[in-house]
Amino acid sequence: MGLAESGIRVQVRTGDTPSSVRAKMTRTPPHILVTTPESLYLILTSKNGREMLSDVHTLIVDEIHALVDSKRGSHLSLSAERLQALTKNPLIRIGLSATQKPIDLIANFLTGIPDNGTRPGCKIINAGHRRKLDLSIEVPQSPLTAIMSNEVWGEVYGRLENLINQHQTTLIFVNTRRLAERMTHSLTERFGSEILAAHHGSISKEMRLDAEKRLKSGELKAIVATASLELGIDIGSVDLVCQIGSSKSIATFLQRVGRSGHSVKGTPKGKIFPPSLDELVECAALLDSVKR
Repeated sequence: MGLAESGIRVQVRTGDTPSSVRAKMTRTPPHILVTTPESLYLILTSKNGREMLSDVHTLIVDEIHALVDSKRGSHLSLSAERLQALTKNPLIRIGLSATQKPIDLIANFLTGIPDNGTRPGCKIINAGHRRKLDLSIEVPQSPLTAIMSNEVWGEVYGRLENLINQHQTTLIFVNTRRLAERMTHSLTERFGSEILAAHHGSISKEMRLDAEKRLKSGELKAIVATASLELGIDIGSVDLVCQIGSSKSIATFLQRVGRSGHSVKGTPKGKIFPPSLDELVECAALLDSVKR
């Protein structure tokens, strides 16, 4: 739960413990509570928490596409139904996302399918538009095989070095924490730790926040990250996103590339690096799906 920004009326001071903050929140409920599905579940299990949420009238689910077809999303659906049963008035549910399809499925996930007409369906407001995207596949000169050779890795690092030098800020997304550390180590040998850093779930919160701060201020030219840097983080201006290997999801790829050119008139720019022949086919299919 984002305790520091959880309420407009609750004053959180330095040194306050989570338990003392929760006590303040129950005594003086905030106008707006920013939380996670897991924390919402915990709040609903306590008597004071249920009293605090008993007059909630609106539930806003941001980045809702990340919760569909997942255990976390099922968990949130259960908490939403518990919150619906708790509140005195019908609960207004609002789902927000920049990338979702099919949108009807997302709507049914948010509100549930109407049961004998007792619950109204979801009204869809589709304000989206097709953005111009600058996407390409980076294929090394050496032939790709079933396993990425050291020779191909050397060419990939060389190409990444050129791209980082040609752009102001570059995000490099990988699919595993191990690869994030490996690529960070190799690229740091070329650039130095002053302008390049790693960002993933195994790194301490303090180190992740420091990397985000340095990236936003312009101290870092590149950052190697996993899904930890995908959503909800203000990282400033980015002009290139590189994806190492297939993202395994169209929405994930669009979400990651969308971190670049993130302005009304900006053009997201992304390059995908397939590490093997099999992934080359998958990456080509991914770009074809995005185009269609």
